Amino acid sequence: MGLSSGSLPCRAIAGGAINSLLLVILLGGASFPAPSLATDTLVKGQSIATNGSLISDGGIFRLGFFTRGSSGGYYLGILYNNISVETVVWVANRESPADAAGLLRLGNNGRLEVVDGSGGIRWSSNSTIDSTNCSAQIGNDGNLILKSGNSLNSILWESFDHPGDTFIPGMKITMDRATGAIQRFISWTSPEDPAPGRYSLGLDPLGSAQIYIWNGSAIRWRSGQWNKRSFIGITRMKALSIYGFSLDPNNNGQMVLSFSYEESLLRFVMQSDGIQNTSTWNSGNQSWTGVWAQPLTDCETYNFCGNYSLCDEEATPKCSCLQGFLPKSDGEWGGGCVRRTPLGCAANGTGGATGFATFEMVKLPDFSEWASTANDEAACGAYCSANCSCAAYSFVEDLGCLVWSVDLLDLAKFITGGNTLHLKLDSNDLDESKKRVLWIVLPVVLVVILLLCLFIGWKYMANIKAGKRKGRGSSTAGSGFSGDGPTKFSDPKELEDKTEGDSPDLPVFSFEAIAVATDNFSNINKLGEGGFGDVHKGVLPSGEEIAVKRLSRSSGQGLDEFKNEVTLIAKLQHRNLVRLLGYCFQGDEKVLIYEYLQNRSLDVFLFDPVRRPLLDWRKRFDILEGIARGLLYLHRDSRLRIVHRDLKASNILLDEEMNPKISDFGMARIFGGNQNHDNTNRVVGTFGYMSPEYAMEGLFSVKSDVYSFGVLMLEIVTGRKNSRTRSENYTNLLGYVWQLWTEGRAQDLIDPCIMDCCDATQALRCVHVALLCVQDRPYDRPTMSSVVIMLSSQNPLHEFPKQPTFVADGSPSDTESQKHNGDGFSVNDVTVTMLAGR
Repeated sequence: MGLSSGSLPCRAIAGGAINSLLLVILLGGASFPAPSLATDTLVKGQSIATNGSLISDGGIFRLGFFTRGSSGGYYLGILYNNISVETVVWVANRESPADAAGLLRLGNNGRLEVVDGSGGIRWSSNSTIDSTNCSAQIGNDGNLILKSGNSLNSILWESFDHPGDTFIPGMKITMDRATGAIQRFISWTSPEDPAPGRYSLGLDPLGSAQIYIWNGSAIRWRSGQWNKRSFIGITRMKALSIYGFSLDPNNNGQMVLSFSYEESLLRFVMQSDGIQNTSTWNSGNQSWTGVWAQPLTDCETYNFCGNYSLCDEEATPKCSCLQGFLPKSDGEWGGGCVRRTPLGCAANGTGGATGFATFEMVKLPDFSEWASTANDEAACGAYCSANCSCAAYSFVEDLGCLVWSVDLLDLAKFITGGNTLHLKLDSNDLDESKKRVLWIVLPVVLVVILLLCLFIGWKYMANIKAGKRKGRGSSTAGSGFSGDGPTKFSDPKELEDKTEGDSPDLPVFSFEAIAVATDNFSNINKLGEGGFGDVHKGVLPSGEEIAVKRLSRSSGQGLDEFKNEVTLIAKLQHRNLVRLLGYCFQGDEKVLIYEYLQNRSLDVFLFDPVRRPLLDWRKRFDILEGIARGLLYLHRDSRLRIVHRDLKASNILLDEEMNPKISDFGMARIFGGNQNHDNTNRVVGTFGYMSPEYAMEGLFSVKSDVYSFGVLMLEIVTGRKNSRTRSENYTNLLGYVWQLWTEGRAQDLIDPCIMDCCDATQALRCVHVALLCVQDRPYDRPTMSSVVIMLSSQNPLHEFPKQPTFVADGSPSDTESQKHNGDGFSVNDVTVTMLAGR
């Protein structure tokens, strides 16, 4: 144990042993070894050297010295004893390390002290206890207790009352209601320096049931109020009661947040970078696995947008003023917003006409007050309406009526969860909002009427023209597209001059002209075939090569999908999106004409053992970045907000320089400017790439594409196809990746054929980002803007992925039924238009 004794222990020594000991001392003054002691206890007069330790009775924790960094100094700490990774949960002498000759001693003064080789005191418990029967004991909960006698009721000092940076089961976070004094968990200065750092965590000193993180004296993050189950300002974490949290608002004059959890080792660490990281011990790969961290995004940062502003991570820009408010400054955002019209009572002391604007699914503002007399939402609204100082209210289940009489700050928009805030406004601001809606709606209605008139006129002229044709009649009635086009080809180069959002007049080809260009769709010119039809290579009279997608009559893609693809691609202009050159809709024939890309589709290279080595790591990473930029354009940067819904390797085409271009927009959907998600009764896409919420419930959003992108990333890094990666331990590629990731063998995921030329750090970063993308809950997944930043940045990734549990693979017969030309691009996945595969 490394225990020694500098004086007699304070326990009595029976019988004649006393005389023998006295004789030895009187005659020779010789030293003697300490009597045998329990390994978890230190008694007065004993000490622990830098190579010694106390171990708790159950072997879970040990008290001993450790070193950090290059300084060579020794710190006394409490560490986990039964795991392979040295993990510190508490440090005594954080600011003053001892030398190699340092000791922990329990002296006659009743104090625990860390001393260096020269006798200088580096740390002391500052306790004064009974000098005749005292001991210090390390418990199985990680608490170091200094007590008088053997009774736990005589505890006079304990390490749990003096926390460091780590919160573990059995600990408490306290706030003294009389003085406002709080118990803070303080970060290390750096991962190698235990000295107190800039960041700290604790309960609100003002008495609200909230947890705060501070950067020095400035608030960095807050949890929102406790509602007896969880903190209402946290949506990315399960109900905290599941983890064993409970909050006692008044325990002997203190607010106490306690924590108990016995299923596995779990800890909360206030890191030196200001992130509160929650992790559990994974015995399989012998490492700590992150389950939750806070804050990670701008909108989780305290009052990021300023007063009376709403922060929305999904919006561009993220910050906007609340209804009835204007930006405080015309310069760079950050000053918050101010009222457009002061409330009547605030302006002149008399009541004015007011109303309430409603904001749903938000993180409620800080500094709320509880209106105890309002027992339901109606009473809460009436209370705020009648109270001149009340600026907003919210009725929260299990909390009651919350009102705000100060500036509203730290508001954020949630995708799921959150609460409803009612903001008091002058009636003029409410009416102005209605007027703005009217001015928006009225022009739209007029435009729709005008377009309808134009359509009727065009339809009338088209029918007259169709009646004059000989031979086969046109079948364009009701389609929204013109019928037989001229045999002559229009010049597709004209499209390059069109700007996004215009409605370019795409060249309309006759079916006969397309047949000539493709040599009557000969097999020699076939590039591949998939669920919706064949793709052939063609040549224009000008000599320009084209790719012709001819939809089969039995395909699941019908007129709606055909119109959708023409409309969308014609309005999108981006280097990573395939360019549509024209179309044909004649009789039963539906044909799309694309630019021809020499290297065809990504799956031709990625899943072919012969061609796969041609995709070195540099090319693969460039392809990943290009796809990510294309999706970011669809989700955020284009005037149309578009969800692709069928992203996969066979829908990524490669030009002669291996630049990726996203293709096949038949399943894409347009969102409104403020719309974040939608649902459908018709689930379309490809098994293995569909997100859980989409495949199971028909709910889709931009996060559905993020999920598909995550699967595609893993395929590109590993060279494995999702639906073909199976074993007795996992059913698809996601299961395989997660197993190796949690076992600490993530480097084995890299495609062996590129291992020699691969930047392993960059590849593993891609795996990390991909696992974040394929998490089950949409809210947990990053946006494509975050993905692009994470891929290009060198900064460490603090967010830890949660295990993907969703599996939706096609049956073996699904993939086997797909034919492809070995020399062309293929569609190896089954694209479905209903929930079941065709």
